[in-house]
Amino acid sequence: MTDTERKGKTTLAPDVLLTIARMAALGVEGVSRMAPVPGGFDRIFRRGSDDGVRLTVEDGLVYVDLYLVLNSAVNVREVSRNVQTQVARSISEMLGMEVGHVNIHIEDIHYKADE
Repeated sequence: MTDTERKGKTTLAPDVLLTIARMAALGVEGVSRMAPVPGGFDRIFRRGSDDGVRLTVEDGLVYVDLYLVLNSAVNVREVSRNVQTQVARSISEMLGMEVGHVNIHIEDIHYKADE
């Protein structure tokens, strides 16, 4: 059998995309945690969203919206750009899918006194 022949197919559950996006974002220094996704509808029916992540796939492109709580004393712009880069890279490298956009929504800042 040559490399061009295939024995079967691979399917991808939507939760795999959610998990990859969430874990990539949480792995960036300065991110405290994910924030709840506003709106509620998607959360109730679990369609393309999870705590902190809302995504869609259209025409082979992945579109991601991340809702984050950042640590205090970080550069918000720098952390946001790092999250965008890391999430896009993770999806592209792990799944071979192209990313249309990664939008960052800063929902709160975590201060030590908040604990």
